[in-house]
Amino acid sequence: MRNHEVTAKQKLLMKDGSLREPGWSKQLVQKYSRKDIKASPFRIKEWDYYLVLGNGFGVAFTISDDGYIGLQSVSLLDFETPSEHTETILNAFPMGKLRLPSDSSAGNTVYKDRRLDMRFEVGIGKRRIYCDFKKFKDGKDFFCDITLEQPPMDTMVIATPWKEDKKAFYYNQKINCMRASGKVYFDGKVYEFNPETDFGTLDWGRGVWTYDNRWFWGNGNTIIDGKPFGFNLGYGFGDTRAASENMLFYDGVCHKLDDVTFNIPSDSYTKPWTFSSSDGRFEADFAPIIDRCAKIDVKAIVTDQHQVFGRMTGKAILDDGKVIEFKDILCFAEDVHNKY
Repeated sequence: MRNHEVTAKQKLLMKDGSLREPGWSKQLVQKYSRKDIKASPFRIKEWDYYLVLGNGFGVAFTISDDGYIGLQSVSLLDFETPSEHTETILNAFPMGKLRLPSDSSAGNTVYKDRRLDMRFEVGIGKRRIYCDFKKFKDGKDFFCDITLEQPPMDTMVIATPWKEDKKAFYYNQKINCMRASGKVYFDGKVYEFNPETDFGTLDWGRGVWTYDNRWFWGNGNTIIDGKPFGFNLGYGFGDTRAASENMLFYDGVCHKLDDVTFNIPSDSYTKPWTFSSSDGRFEADFAPIIDRCAKIDVKAIVTDQHQVFGRMTGKAILDDGKVIEFKDILCFAEDVHNKY
């Protein structure tokens, strides 16, 4: 059944390592455990990714354990210049050593070495992002301490299998509309988040992937009529016949969408895009500002990433028919192709 909602609290995986019930849910009702995976530990991928956008700037943080490689990264984005810098530390064969939590609602995600001290802490109704990165760029240090408010609210959770491998799965949660406060310090500048206008998003993922994948993902948050409004859009990853991950959020309540298509110019990621939906409930124009691109080709590991930040204008329709019109939301949309 298309857009099947999972409501039963249960283990995520069957005894053979396959997904028990593919579909979407509002919270992590299915319980993930690394011990239940039947695939090779080289194929396990676990990550926490935070994106926080302010007035003309943004920061992104990743702590990940991808089996035979770990990628710990920090990005600083300046939409006024515009410019961006991403610094990544690679780890060989972390293989579970980072001990990432099996649930997003408790436990801390921590990485520390001689250059980077990064922690994602979970408290009651809030999250904290702490990062101290030595020699982040041009020998200059990066530091931030950010708080994200997380009152009770719906989230987007997807449990997706792959047709070609029953032991492969993608279990993912997106938490939108978390009001942001705190400061970022770099190169003599102080960037400050305002919780009245600025938001963070968490991309929490656990799973076993196949080798070659391409996906599209977009996400953004703003204030509409005094209430938080956000969207999560995505497709192309695994077998999504049970459900898509397309969802609207308004005042803490989710509104499920069907399919959304990213219409990207074939000759440039920085030319205007459009977005269209099969159910007519999300239509938008996207004006790119920065293409945060990265391309790596080292035999077995190949990645071609275009995370494009820009401003989106359009309309969305909630479950009750209410039309939300939005203008110039600072957000991102990406096209990523990975082989690893």
